[in-house]
Amino acid sequence: MRRSEIITKDALRVAALAIVALAILTYAIIRLGEAARLFTRRYSLYAFVPNASGLREGGQVTVAGQLAGSISKIEFLPVDNDTTRNLKITVQIDEDLQQQVRMDSRVMLRNQGLLGDRFFDITPGTPRFRPLHEGDTLQLGPSIGYDVMIQRAAAVLTDVAGLTHDLRGLTQSVARGNGTVGKLLTDRGLYDRLNATLASTSDLLKRLQNPDGTVGRLLDDPQLYTNLTEMVGQVDSLMTKLNSGKGTAGKLLHDDSLYTNLVTVTAHADSLVASLSKGNGTASRLLSDTTLYNQMVQAVQHLNEILADVKKNPKRYTKGAITIF
Repeated sequence: MRRSEIITKDALRVAALAIVALAILTYAIIRLGEAARLFTRRYSLYAFVPNASGLREGGQVTVAGQLAGSISKIEFLPVDNDTTRNLKITVQIDEDLQQQVRMDSRVMLRNQGLLGDRFFDITPGTPRFRPLHEGDTLQLGPSIGYDVMIQRAAAVLTDVAGLTHDLRGLTQSVARGNGTVGKLLTDRGLYDRLNATLASTSDLLKRLQNPDGTVGRLLDDPQLYTNLTEMVGQVDSLMTKLNSGKGTAGKLLHDDSLYTNLVTVTAHADSLVASLSKGNGTASRLLSDTTLYNQMVQAVQHLNEILADVKKNPKRYTKGAITIF
């Protein structure tokens, strides 16, 4: 009787452990199913691709990078001239994301890392287009495959190799002392000249720092600063006086009487010039009439003739002019 009671207690313990384990397993299955979205209702969409390299049945399907379903089937299509539709891919999308997948959505074949599997990534659509329903076709967007990536990487590596070769040649040339940089690194004479130049520069700086020299006084003697300050003060005082309008210079800056007088004089001068140009009056005739000019020319000619005759026959003009008492 006592043994039956012991066996019954052990069986209860085993049953309790089994129930706890079953509960934990059920909870884990439910959580994993929710994480993998196994219990979500889905609908089917199709996509046609030229190459399904890296894709597999059961692979991930994402919408804007978030898990949204899986690839349920990959099958070949009959051979035809359209090589962009070699394979038909059937994907299962969660129904609660149906509003995100629309007619303008595009499928991008992306890679999980550099060497990871490829997966479907669907871009969300816009409200201008209707959502896709069961059996609709997804449009394929531009994607970069492994071969294109490898080709680009190979081109980059080729460029890097060429650059490395060029750098190796450049460094070897510099090490041999070729070119300006090579001489800078290997020529001992240039080093000595640089040292001599630095020594001369140091000596020049010492001479410039001499307090008895001009540069030294500019650096150390505050007298120039004081004089410049006084001069600036005087210039400021002069500008203040000019702005006050006092004195001749101030009146020239602020009083418009001189300007008014100049305008009046200019107007009179314009009137005078206009009058002269019309030919009225004596002054105008002096400017425009050639009669006086011709008469003056004739008078000068006659005077020259008289002077020439005086030089030849002075007695003719001095006869009886001198009387002796």
